[in-house]
Amino acid sequence: MPLSLQEISDRIEIQDLLVRYARAIDAQDYALLDTCFTPDASVDYTTSGGIKGAYPEVRAWLEKALAQFDAMLHLLGNSVVELDGDTARARTAVYNPMGKAGPDGPVEFFTVVADYVDRLVRTADGWRIAERFEEQRFLQGGMPRTLTNPA
Repeated sequence: MPLSLQEISDRIEIQDLLVRYARAIDAQDYALLDTCFTPDASVDYTTSGGIKGAYPEVRAWLEKALAQFDAMLHLLGNSVVELDGDTARARTAVYNPMGKAGPDGPVEFFTVVADYVDRLVRTADGWRIAERFEEQRFLQGGMPRTLTNPA
C-alpha cells in the first residue's frame, strides 16, 4: 500500500533523528544529544562494553567514555522502521570505527558493528528515542590498551 503523507513525514523525521544522534555522538555535542532522547529514556550499551540505565546516567558516562577517543565515526546503514501512530520501532545497522592513541603515539583502531534497536515516540518537540538497545554483532580489532571504562 502507498504510504500516507504523515507516514512519509514520520519516516523522514525518524531518519533525521537517527542521523542527528550519530552526529551528536561523533562531535561529542551533548546538548544536541539531548534532542535525541526523551528525558526518561532507557539506554543499554552493555553488549559493546558500556552501561545500561536512564538517559541522564548514560549521558554522563558517554561524556567520560567518549572523551578518551582521538577518532570515531558512526555510519548508519540499513534501517527498518515500523510506525504505529505516535510510536515506532526501528532497527538500524551501525558501523563504528573508533581510535585512541597508543602509548607509543600511533592511533589504535577497532570497529564496533551493531544494530540500534529503538522504541521511538512522537513528542511536542518531534520524534525522540524512548528506549535504545545496542545489539553488538561483532567487534573488529582489539580494544586499545590505554582505553578505560569509566563505569
